[in-house]
Amino acid sequence: MQVYFTNSEEETIALGRRLAQELPSRAVVLLIGELGAGKTTLAKGIVHGLGAAEPDDVSSPTFTLVHEYGEGPRVYHVDLYRISTAQELDSVGLDELLDRDAVVLVEWGERFPHLWPADRIEIHLRRLDDDRREVCVQFGGSAAACPERT
Repeated sequence: MQVYFTNSEEETIALGRRLAQELPSRAVVLLIGELGAGKTTLAKGIVHGLGAAEPDDVSSPTFTLVHEYGEGPRVYHVDLYRISTAQELDSVGLDELLDRDAVVLVEWGERFPHLWPADRIEIHLRRLDDDRREVCVQFGGSAAACPERT
């Protein structure tokens, strides 16, 4: 487990770029946090760090559910905020995405914990104030869990 603190949107994007360098070419990354915690901002940095798109080209797929980035390293950015049942998930084609050689970033993935592989990476984001964020990264199989905070 690794814990980071960022003090601005720019620092959160920069952290995403750094984390991208640690990701395997095929990975499931859950971005976990409340609304406004910085999930999409961190995704901008990860996608950019993987060379798949510029940060300004990355946006939340809240309504489209999935955005695809990149040609060489392929990145799928999934947002499950508007999904409430397993039946609704069928329309997303998530099984197919998880079988691809790609990095799959999933916002709100904690809503469906049974779907994810054991070797997933969980990134918990917590808003400390308007600009400051705590970012806890837990790699699959890690004995240490990100601390629960209220």
